[in-house]
Amino acid sequence: MSFKTFIAWRYLRGAQGSENGRGFLRFVSWVAIGGVALGVATLLLALSIVRGFSQEIETKIVGFGAHVQVESIRHTPLTDASGLMTQIREQDAVVSIQPVVTEFVLLRRSSQDIDGVGLWGTDQLPVYLEEHLTSGSAHLQQGSAITAPLVIGNALAENLGLTLGDQVTILSTRNLRDTNALLMTRPRFRQFEITGIYETALADFDETYAFTDIDVARQLLDYGPEEVTRFDLMLQDVTIAESIALTLEETLGLGILARSIFEIYRGLFAWIDLQEAIIPLVISVLILVAAFNVMGALLMIVLEKTREIGILASMGSSRKDIQKLYLHLGFFVGGFGTAIGLALAWGLGMLQLHYGIVGLPAEAYYMTTAPIAMYISDFVLVAMISLLLCLGASYFPARVASRILPLQVIRFG
Repeated sequence: MSFKTFIAWRYLRGAQGSENGRGFLRFVSWVAIGGVALGVATLLLALSIVRGFSQEIETKIVGFGAHVQVESIRHTPLTDASGLMTQIREQDAVVSIQPVVTEFVLLRRSSQDIDGVGLWGTDQLPVYLEEHLTSGSAHLQQGSAITAPLVIGNALAENLGLTLGDQVTILSTRNLRDTNALLMTRPRFRQFEITGIYETALADFDETYAFTDIDVARQLLDYGPEEVTRFDLMLQDVTIAESIALTLEETLGLGILARSIFEIYRGLFAWIDLQEAIIPLVISVLILVAAFNVMGALLMIVLEKTREIGILASMGSSRKDIQKLYLHLGFFVGGFGTAIGLALAWGLGMLQLHYGIVGLPAEAYYMTTAPIAMYISDFVLVAMISLLLCLGASYFPARVASRILPLQVIRFG
């Protein structure tokens, strides 16, 4: 250990003021360390929560839909579903294709309890919804000759007072949109049994969508055997969704619209991007404030240790040695503060991850607890920035200390 490191470590451990203010300088040093720790911990927690929001909302949205949706540009059913699926499968990035038949219908529990819902016909319930079933089964093919299975959101179930086993009637208005048809045609309807209830905390989805078998939906909505509303595509990597959507539009030709998840839910992702852009910038001010605390603490140490600095200089220490001594001291303050901040952020993050201490209103944030997504890269990056700022803040006090004249301070100090 060099003498510069040894003296810097001694100053940090035994920093104290003059006889009249003994202990105050040590207090200021620990305040500087605490300021760095608080800034680092706050920044990391803010980054982790913002990343958690992004991941959680993306997971929820993909759980209902897909990375890319392919549909008709005229918002009419796609014909020749088998041929389109063959063309789509030629894209190497496409992992799975799910045909979907969906239309808005009327769900009737009684003459007083009627609500408009989006009937979603599919081969199987999305995996995300299976994982978030609060009761019942995810199987959509286990119906009877009289009733068909229906999986609904918990919010819709509460609105209509529905529980497992209840029977409801769904009326399709698809063939009644023409005024002439409204006078000549009876609405198509089908009896359903509530076989499953899911909850995702996305109120707009939980109140809106009801899932059933795709063949049942085709029959109710008067779709042909080769007609679908759209295809839901899952990709190897969601980040390439926009480029794949453009490629599919060019490949499938006119009349086909392919949209990425980022385009479909642009409002939600814009909200996430705004948080990611602003919150770290605002919270970073805390580290800057902490760096100024380090500067102030080191300047006070310089003022209190002028006599010792003069003695070191008279014993042969160069200005550069004294300057390095205070840079070491600033590094120690920043290092201790950063280490404490990293540990504090990790501990609080793990508590939130496992116990959900901080709750959120689901209607505003689409989740019941603050999400956490901690990345090692964030911890390393924040630690490096914190240490660099503390070293930068130490440079001015170090320059002041190196310019102290030894004869003057020894004679008059």
